[in-house]
Parts: sequence; C-alpha cells; structure tokens
Amino acid sequence: MNKKQARLRRARKTRARIREQGIARLVIFKTPRHIYAQVIAPEGDKVMVSASTLDAKVKADISKGESKYTGNVSAAGIVGRHVAEAAKAAGVTAVAFDRSGFKYHGRIKALADAAREAGLAI
Repeated sequence: MNKKQARLRRARKTRARIREQGIARLVIFKTPRHIYAQVIAPEGDKVMVSASTLDAKVKADISKGESKYTGNVSAAGIVGRHVAEAAKAAGVTAVAFDRSGFKYHGRIKALADAAREAGLAI
C-alpha cells in the first residue's frame, strides 16, 4: 500500500462514520501550494460554504500577514477562520471534521483550531 492508498483508506473509514452521524461535514483538501475547505450538507448533495487560499478575501488577509505564501500554517488558519464565519452566517454551528485522510498535524490542525476559535463546533 502506497502513501496515497493509505490516505484514501483513512478517508473512506472517516466518511462512513460521519455519514452515520447525519450532520454537516467540514471537508479539507490540501496541495503543496493551497488548502481548500468546504462545508457539505448532511445529505452530501450540496456545498453550503467554501473557502480556500484562492478566494479573493482570503488572499487579501494572507497578503496582510507576515508570510505572503498560501501553502503554510498561517494561511491554513486564515482559511479556517473564513470558513467558520461563513458557516455561522449560513446557520451551521456544528460540523464533523473530514480531513480527507490527511494526518491531523500542521496545516490540517491549524485550520481546525482556527475554525474552533471562530465559533464552529467541530
């Protein structure tokens, strides 16, 4: 089993458990340069809220910070804060954290912590 297959196996297991809970899920995807976050409806049929390092508002906040790069921990924190604020505006207060099989450290952890600080129950 290679690295990608192991990640996808972890993702399937997590998504199966989240489906049983029947609540909205905060889905994370990352590349070396960007990070993406979406809040998906409990039925899994529509995206309620999304934020990424490619969004104009997020880019503006990143450029104000100490680091101008989009693939680091501080950028992930900004994305987490933006997605939590947008979710609260859409009426979502609690979500299940779907990390897409990525291990919980670094940028994934920073995004989750920032979303919690912004008032989203994960």
